[in-house]
Amino acid sequence: MEGVSSQMDVHTTRFGTLSVPEQDELLFPQGLIGLEDCRRWVVLTDSDNPALGWLQSIEHGHIALGVVSPRRFVSDYQLRVDRDELRFLELATEHDAEVVVIASRQESDLTLNLRAPLVINVQQRRGCQVVAKDAYPVRFALTAQTIPLRRTA
Repeated sequence: MEGVSSQMDVHTTRFGTLSVPEQDELLFPQGLIGLEDCRRWVVLTDSDNPALGWLQSIEHGHIALGVVSPRRFVSDYQLRVDRDELRFLELATEHDAEVVVIASRQESDLTLNLRAPLVINVQQRRGCQVVAKDAYPVRFALTAQTIPLRRTA
């Protein structure tokens, strides 16, 4: 039947069982650094924090990575990589690429991996992790000054 998309159930440790539409799947053909066997992912939003997304592995339910837009915290962040690294993403223009970085908790700090961002062609649902030419840190610590606060009252 045309127009009917199939769903898959993904059993996760963080989010329970998710019903993921097939068209929401992201493919990272080379996997990620240290997670080369994780190629199929889905991006989830965080209901408590609109700045944070979760990259949930479809193949390994216990693997979920926090991801954020680097420019939200480092306004002058510019990614420079060799074009060959992005070739298989089939980007019509570089503006078709979404760049996110992995957020991690290191003891009591939150850090961002600015050195090895993820580049995603949202239209083609393909992504890759690249290593930036610039010497960005692997663990950029977020401090109270770098986290944009929202007024709630």
